[in-house]
Amino acid sequence: MTAGTAAPRVADLAELVRAPAALTVPGDVVVGAAAAGRPLDGRTALTAAGAACLYWAGMALNDWADREEDARDRPARPIPSGRVTPNAALATAVGLTAGGLALAAAGGGGRALLTRALPLAGAVWTYDLVTKSTPLGPPTMAAARALDVLLGAGPGGARRALPAAALTAGHVLAVTRLSRREVAGAEAADAEQAMVATA
Repeated sequence: MTAGTAAPRVADLAELVRAPAALTVPGDVVVGAAAAGRPLDGRTALTAAGAACLYWAGMALNDWADREEDARDRPARPIPSGRVTPNAALATAVGLTAGGLALAAAGGGGRALLTRALPLAGAVWTYDLVTKSTPLGPPTMAAARALDVLLGAGPGGARRALPAAALTAGHVLAVTRLSRREVAGAEAADAEQAMVATA
């Protein structure tokens, strides 16, 4: 923040990170925990909270990366409307990433941090800054959601959670590919593949 610049309101930050959309993320963690036989206890809740923070970080980073496009096409969003500065959005993404990693470490231990939470954070940042508009965008998104599932598996449970993670990745891959064409119009085959993957 520069001198004289007011801090963004909580409501504007909540809009920036699409706060309600993070409700989709704990389900990934719970699926991973259930597949691995991990109890749904406080440590799993911490892991889910960490995954939600990483999701919110991705949303803030998405709007930071798209701020010029949004100024043309979506001027009511928090950054182009002036309610959140680009620097504040980037700081929000960094802070939520750090918080998400800390919560994931508290919930799953140091090994989970190194083998799943850090790669998950890397996938989130890679998607928003590098691959989103490329053919690698959908696979990057799918990898992120698969890592959410594996994060929920906890120490020693990743192998048992691999089938659930693979199913989640397949579903997200198909849906993300479909969503990329929602404006221009998707091919019928894309919609059919998404339906099959969801089923």
